[in-house]
Amino acid sequence: MDYAKYERILTQRDGKVLTLIMNRPEHLNAVDGRLHYELSEIFRDVQHDPETNVVVLTGAGRGFCAGGDLDWLQKIADNKVVFGQMLSEGKKIINDLLELEKPVIARVNGPAMGLGATLALFCDIIIASEKAKFADPHVKVGIAAGDGGCVIWPLLVGICKAKELLLTGDAILAGEAERMGLINRAVPLEELDKTVYELARRLADGPTQAINSTKIAINKNVKFFTNLILDTSLALEGHNFYTQDIIEAINAFKEKREPVFKGC
Repeated sequence: MDYAKYERILTQRDGKVLTLIMNRPEHLNAVDGRLHYELSEIFRDVQHDPETNVVVLTGAGRGFCAGGDLDWLQKIADNKVVFGQMLSEGKKIINDLLELEKPVIARVNGPAMGLGATLALFCDIIIASEKAKFADPHVKVGIAAGDGGCVIWPLLVGICKAKELLLTGDAILAGEAERMGLINRAVPLEELDKTVYELARRLADGPTQAINSTKIAINKNVKFFTNLILDTSLALEGHNFYTQDIIEAINAFKEKREPVFKGC
């Protein structure tokens, strides 16, 4: 499989383990239009890659993924073509990640926010640096948690806790995320690679058909709730792009002030 066409995602191979690296380190790997498109394509390519048994998903530099790039969000709010593309790609990212039969390990080296948190939490195993933070702050920029947060957070931590975290957009440290069952492990940063890649190599060298088949069966549960919720949450997020609150949130961020929301 030739991954040279990807500009925002780097690939590294160690035997049957393929690492995908979101590569906008100067922006904490915030997702712009190009990275969003590439995320909507790459998991299907990996599915058909005969040289890969296990995938590690991570971010370049000191962050995993800071969520949606605000300049890109501005373009979505201003352009219906970009808006429509975002919705279709967003659905494809989640569905392709769930359809990928090979195990995916999230190597969370730093902040995982918004879509970044969604990407990490839809992976099969999430291992994070103790210094990493998780949050879905969609509401803080005036939009619904539409890209998958409303699916995966309640599945992992229960509806009660998920509502608190999604309605406030508050961040939690990796240690707390591990305690509540949001992620698998929080480890010291210096132990992150050892922990991730020992497990990745173990799975890559294991009984591949049995491992993949088990993932397929377990993911039936996740797919059920994805099919139930994702279309609605994406539609509601899309509706919010036509409100004044998102424009106020973007302007407030650029002007380094607190937003004043009016609920319209």
